[in-house]
Parts: sequence; structure tokens; C-alpha cells
Amino acid sequence: MYVILEIIQTICYLIYCIIEATVRIFVPEKKKSFAGKLVLVTGAGHGIGRELSLKFSAIGARLVLWDINKDNVESVVREIQENGGTATSYICDVSKIDEIKSVADKVRREIGDVDALVNNAGILHGAAFLTLTDEEIKRTIDINLLAYFWTCRQFLPPMINRNSGHIVNVASMAAKKGVAYLTDYAASKHGVEGFTDALSDEMRREGYDGLYFTTVFPMFVDTGMTKFAHDRLSKMLSPAEVASAVVEGVQRNKKSVYIPSNLDWSVRIGGLFPRKFVDEPTDLMYRGIDPQK
Repeated sequence: MYVILEIIQTICYLIYCIIEATVRIFVPEKKKSFAGKLVLVTGAGHGIGRELSLKFSAIGARLVLWDINKDNVESVVREIQENGGTATSYICDVSKIDEIKSVADKVRREIGDVDALVNNAGILHGAAFLTLTDEEIKRTIDINLLAYFWTCRQFLPPMINRNSGHIVNVASMAAKKGVAYLTDYAASKHGVEGFTDALSDEMRREGYDGLYFTTVFPMFVDTGMTKFAHDRLSKMLSPAEVASAVVEGVQRNKKSVYIPSNLDWSVRIGGLFPRKFVDEPTDLMYRGIDPQK
């Protein structure tokens, strides 16, 4: 009897979710305000990180910018300040857990608890698997994945205490489909997706309904990291395009942000295609890179 009731309850919940999703297509969730909120962005000195910092500042957020390059990140701080915004920079090598802990502690003492954490810092080698050095593989995982663990462990507890906060983890479309010469990169980005999904579900199960998690899935972006890209169906994205889509998605509490947005449907529909078509696409459909070294 109880199983039948649970089946009915589940069907009703499914119908509710379908109706809600349909309504959201035509009536998006209202944008939340970031005015006065403290947003921390890693890898903020260039590329997507720089543009994210400028976009969040433009909607009123106060920025804490982390980067390994002092000149670059201080340049972004000056740009934000010249536009009337508030930003502070910190030098941090996110491949080192002790440095993350130390700089995070400094941020808390000097500025306070962050309202939103944007894990953006990343690297890409783009080499054949057997030519990658042990250190290159380790560094990719350290920066692209493990750093996300360490920053979340530093900044999530205060969010939990006040049941309010947003964590944004930048993955990649390589998280959805691994391709040649991106073995280490794709593995790290698959990890980012799995980590974010699991952490989000854990917070939901523990009753923290004021915490939000967003995973970002951009296609090839013109940041200088990706060279020799193959993608005949779409153009190389600019960092500004990516940042605009991310900030828009975060303001609407989206769990996933695909850039360009049509990739969301491509991923869904792709599951219906024969496996051979997905694993061995034609030249027209193939998206990947040539070796970069």
C-alpha cells in the first residue's frame, strides 16, 4: 500500500516538475541582486576571470580577486575601481592547498565572509596522453579540480551557518564529452561536474535551501589556452560572452549554464543518437583540438 502511495506521489511530483520547467521557459526566475555582496573570483587576472569580475562589479558586487599573476590581477582591480566599483586583490597559487588556506584566512580577517565563490582558475596543456609529464597531469588536477575542493572547504562553512550563498564552478563542455589531446583536462572537468552535483545534493539533503550551486559548461573560449580548435558548427567564444551568460545564469540560480545556450539541448538530444555516431562523429560534427605541443 505504501509503495503504491509513493508511486502516486512520485508521478504527481514529476508532473509538477514538468509544468514548472515549461513555465520557466516563458517566465524565467527573477534575477537576484548582488548589490553589496562579496564575490570571490579565482583566476581573475585575465580571460573569463577578468570578465566575470567586471560583470559582477557592474551589478553592484564587491570583488575579491585571486590570481597567481600580480600585475594582471592588480590591473583588473584598477579597472573596477576606475569604474566606481570595489575590489581587492590577493596573490594565490591555487595548486597549493596551504596557500589557499592562508589566503582564505587573510580574506576573512581583512574583508569578511564571501557571499559567492566563483572557481574559475584553470589550465590546459592539450597534448597527447603519453607525452604529458607526470607533473603536468598532476598540476592539471590540482588546479582544475582539487583547488575547487579546497576553496569550497574554506568558504562554504559560513554560507552553511547563515544558509545563504552561491558557489559557481567553471567546468567545460569537455566534462560532457572527452576528446583527443584533452585527457587530463577532460578528466578534471568531469570531476568538477561530479563534485558540484554531489555537493549540491548533499546540501539539499541536509536542509540548506538557501545555498545555490551553478556549473558552467562553455565551448571553446578565446583565452589563449585553446589553440587549433575544431568546431565547424560554432565560433570561438569571447571571454565577455561567457561572463555575461554566467552572471545571468547565477542571478537566476541556474544549476547549469551552457555556452552557447543551444548546447543544453544538444546534450539532451545527443543521448538519443547511436553510440557510434557520438564516438566517431563526422568531420562536420567533430569538436576537439589538435595537439598544442
